[in-house]
Amino acid sequence: MIKKANLFEHLPKAADEENFETLLETSGLLLERIISHAHATPAGEWYDQDWPEWVVLLQGSACLQIEDELEPILLKPGDYLHLPSHLRHRVEWTDPKQPTIWLALHVGHGE
Repeated sequence: MIKKANLFEHLPKAADEENFETLLETSGLLLERIISHAHATPAGEWYDQDWPEWVVLLQGSACLQIEDELEPILLKPGDYLHLPSHLRHRVEWTDPKQPTIWLALHVGHGE
């Protein structure tokens, strides 16, 4: 059965934590919609994943920091990144004025 949905509808209200919604999960692939409301990775914490991730920012804005890189990466709608496995990174901030909507594709997730 085909299910139609819209990435910009049914946005959760602001909360203490980011919202992660699985859109598609198959063998080795996970596609998520992430909604951020002025969120940041907690101080001193880094993402360090066993799989590569491709992310695209659809709405809002964000700033990522890659470990050992001096300059942060500023993201606006339409910007995307490929984050290789074990690339330590963190979200420094997301837009405080509107929801930031991301799509994240995890490749090799769960293998």
